[in-house]
Amino acid sequence: MFTKTIDKAHASHKGTRVRHLLSLLIALVFALTVYPTKAHAQIIGSLEANIPFAFHAGNTKLPAGKYTIRMLDDSDLTVMEITSADGSVSALFEVQQAEANSTPAKSELIFNKYGNRYFLAKLFDEGNPSGSEVPKSRYEKRVSQATAEAQAHVPARHRG
Repeated sequence: MFTKTIDKAHASHKGTRVRHLLSLLIALVFALTVYPTKAHAQIIGSLEANIPFAFHAGNTKLPAGKYTIRMLDDSDLTVMEITSADGSVSALFEVQQAEANSTPAKSELIFNKYGNRYFLAKLFDEGNPSGSEVPKSRYEKRVSQATAEAQAHVPARHRG
């Protein structure tokens, strides 16, 4: 009789452990579904764009002109580089994953516009709803508090 009691207690403990492990597995699957990996945000190759106005990329102000934008190697998909076509101007800026409302039909750069100031905000590659978003700099946050926001879309061409 004493043995039966121990066996029942052991079986009950084993069932609790299985339910606990199953709960952890479900939580892990949910977490991986809700928080997709950063690899989807990568723009393969580079984007080229003719930007018709002066703008800010991260903390750097750049003049109007033709630019190439690419993910910086070994940056864990968190840093991009923008370089003018003639190579005279370049800047690095941080990015994080962004999702388009729908799959973009063409590659494009999206700028936040405050008055006459433009800030690079998002980058999307043709056919890929996952793109990159530039976190707002302190300067952009300050400017955005004083001025109403609009957006400007600049078409880009995929290269590579």
